[in-house]
Amino acid sequence: MTLLAELRRRNVFRVAATYLVVGWLLTEVLTTILPTLGAPDWAARAVILIFAFGFIPAVVISWFYEMTPEGIKREEDVVRDDSLAGGTGKKINYGTIAAVVVLIVLVGLFSAQQTGDDAAPADVVVSNSSVAVLPFVNMSNDKDNEYFSDGLTETLLHMLAQIPDLKVAARTSSFAFKDQNKSIQEIAAALEVAHVLEGSVQRVGDRVRITAQLIRASDGFHVWSSNFDRTLDDIFGIQDEIAQKVGFALSESLLGVASNKLSGVQTSSPDAYDLYLQARRERATFSYGGLQAAENLLKSALLIDPDFVEAKTELASSYIQNLETGLMTTSEAYSEIMAITEQVLAVRPDDVVARAVRLYIEAFFRTSQGGNPDAIHNAAVSLESLVAEAPDILQLRILLVRAYQGMQQTEKAAAVLEQALTRDPFNPQIHYELGTLYMRLERFDDARVALDKSIEIEAVQPNAYTNLAGISLQSGDGVGFVRLFLKAVEVDPRDHELPGMLANFLYQLGLIEEGDDLRNRVMTIAPTSEIAYRLELTRAISSGDEDASIASARRAIENDVDDRRFAYGGAVQHLLRLGIRRNTVAETIAYLEEQAPGILDTDAATAQPKYRNAQGVALEAFYVSLPREEFLRRLDGLVEFGKALGFDPSDDPFTHVNVLAMRGEIQEAIEVALADLFSRSVAVNLTWRERFSQAQFTELVADPRVQAAMQRWEEDEAALRGQVQAYMADLQAAT
Repeated sequence: MTLLAELRRRNVFRVAATYLVVGWLLTEVLTTILPTLGAPDWAARAVILIFAFGFIPAVVISWFYEMTPEGIKREEDVVRDDSLAGGTGKKINYGTIAAVVVLIVLVGLFSAQQTGDDAAPADVVVSNSSVAVLPFVNMSNDKDNEYFSDGLTETLLHMLAQIPDLKVAARTSSFAFKDQNKSIQEIAAALEVAHVLEGSVQRVGDRVRITAQLIRASDGFHVWSSNFDRTLDDIFGIQDEIAQKVGFALSESLLGVASNKLSGVQTSSPDAYDLYLQARRERATFSYGGLQAAENLLKSALLIDPDFVEAKTELASSYIQNLETGLMTTSEAYSEIMAITEQVLAVRPDDVVARAVRLYIEAFFRTSQGGNPDAIHNAAVSLESLVAEAPDILQLRILLVRAYQGMQQTEKAAAVLEQALTRDPFNPQIHYELGTLYMRLERFDDARVALDKSIEIEAVQPNAYTNLAGISLQSGDGVGFVRLFLKAVEVDPRDHELPGMLANFLYQLGLIEEGDDLRNRVMTIAPTSEIAYRLELTRAISSGDEDASIASARRAIENDVDDRRFAYGGAVQHLLRLGIRRNTVAETIAYLEEQAPGILDTDAATAQPKYRNAQGVALEAFYVSLPREEFLRRLDGLVEFGKALGFDPSDDPFTHVNVLAMRGEIQEAIEVALADLFSRSVAVNLTWRERFSQAQFTELVADPRVQAAMQRWEEDEAALRGQVQAYMADLQAAT
C-alpha cells in the first residue's frame, strides 16, 4: 500500500483538517470570551500558541492510534476487521462540516458586530488637509514657564488656522490631551485630523530651544521635523518659520500657502508677548483672582507696547468677565470696553471679537441703565450675524448666549453651545456654560454630566463646583452643597463672594456660629463688598436682632450699594416688611424716597435696574397701603414690563403664586403652590416662613393642604439643619 493511501486509511488527513477547523473555532471563541471575563492579555495569546503547537502531535497520534469498539488502540494491535477507519472517517467528516458551519455563523456575527461598532466612525471622513497642534511640552527646569510653551502652541495654532482649506482642531480640544498618555493615533482619531504637530520648548534665560515635528497619524511617519536654537528676541521669527514649514509640509499644491504671510500676534516686544501669555493663562479658568491678575498683566503688556492689538482685545474681553463676577460695575465696564474697542477697530475695522464685545456691552448698558428691552434684542440679531461669519470663535457664541439669556431665551442659548460642542468637543468652557443653561432649564441630570465633564478637562473651575453645589441643593442634599462650595473656595481662595454665599446659606438655615467663620473671611478680604452688606443683614434677621437688621438695611441704602447678591433689594424688602408689621409703611416709603428719589415710581419710563427690583419687592407694601385699583394697576404694569424683558412670573413658582395671591386668585394660587412650589426641596426655599407671613397669603396658608405641605417643609428643614451642622462639626474636628 502506498504512503498516501495509508495516510488516507488512517484518517490522518481528516484529523488534520478537523484539527485546523475546530482549533480555529475554539480560538475565535476563547479569544473573544476571555477579555470579557477579565482575563489578562497574555491569555488570548496563550490559547493561539497552544493550538498552534498541538497540530503536529495530533497528526502523529492519528498515525499511531485508531478507534475500535474496545476504544483507542495502537495501530499494530488492531485487527483489520475490527477497525472503524471508514466509520471514524465519516464521523470526522461530519464533525468537520459542523465545525465549519458554526465557524461561518460566528464569523458572520462577529463581522456584523464590528460593522455596527464601527458604523459611526466610518461615517466620519477625515480630511488629509487637517492638523491638531498639541501643547508643546515644557522642558525647562522652571515649571512656571508652562505658560510660555502653551502660549507658543496657541500662537502656532492661530497662524495655521489662517491657511485656506486647512482644518485645524480647536485650541481647547487639543489642550484637553495635555499630559495624557495617549498615542498619536488615538488623539488624531478623537480630534478627527490626519496630522499632528507636537514639540517641546526649553527656555533658559533669554535663550530658547524648540523642537517641532509634524506626524502623519495613519502610519506615524514624520512628515517634517526641525530644531530651533534662538534668543527670545527671535521668538516671532521661530513661530513664522514653524508655521510656514508645517504648511508647506502639508503640501504646497494642496493648500497653496507658499506665498502666504501668516501672522501671529502683532507685537515686536518679547516682554509684552510674555506678559500677554501669562495673562491668558490666568484668565483661562475665569476665577476671581485670575481675572484680577490677567487685567494687571495685560495693562503691563500695553505699557510696553501700546499698539499690541491682541492684548487690547483680550483686556476688553476680560472686562466682560469682570462685570459678571462683580469686579467692575456696569458703568466702569462700559466706559473701559468702549474706549478699548474703539482703539482696536480704528486699526482693525473688521475685528469680529472687538465688534462683538462692543455690541454686547452697549446693549447691556442700555438695558441695565434705561430698561430698554429692545437693546439686547437688537444686539442678539447682530451677534447672530457675527457667529455666522466666524463660527469657530467661541467668544462670539458666548456673547450671543449672554444676549439670549438676557431675553430669557435659554433654549436658544443652549442650542448655540450644543453646536459649538460639535466643533470643539473637549472645551471645558462650553461644557460649563451648557451645564449652567441646563440648570436653568431644570435638566439637572444633563447639567451634572456637563459640569462633571468640564471639571474633568479643567479642574480649576470654582464656578463649576458652585453650580454642582446648586444641583445638590435641588435634591435637598445640604451636605453635598456645603462640600462642593468649600471645594470652590479651596480652588479660588481670593474670591470673597464664595465664602459669603455659603455663609448666607448657613445663616438662613439658622446656623449662626458656622456662618460666622465664613463671614469673617469675607470681612477680611472685602469688608465693603455687596456680599458683606448682605451677610450683615441676613445674620441680624436670622439672629432675631431687629434693631441690628434695621441699622444694617439703612446702611446699605444710604451707602447706595449695588444690587449684586440682592444687597440693595434685600435691604429695601426688609424695611418694607418691618413697616407692614409695625403699621408704618408710609413712613418707610417716605424714608426710601428721601434716600433715593424715584425709587418706587413704577410709572417712570426708565429706571435703574436696582430701582425696578425695589419696585418689585415693594408690591407687598403696595398691597396693604394702596387702593385696590391703584395696586392692581401697578402690579400689571410691573408684570408687563418684566415680560417685555423676557421675565415671565410663571417661570418662578414663588413669584407665580405671589402674583396670583395678590390678584385674589386664591384657589389657583393654592394649586400652583402644591404642584410647583411644595414639590421642590425646602433647601432652595429657606425664606419660606417670612414670605408666607405676608398679608396676601393669609387665605392660602389657611388651606389644610398647604398647612400639611408647610409642616413637611418644617420637618425637612430641621433634618437638613441637623445634617449640615453635623458635617460642619466633623470638619471642625478634623482640622
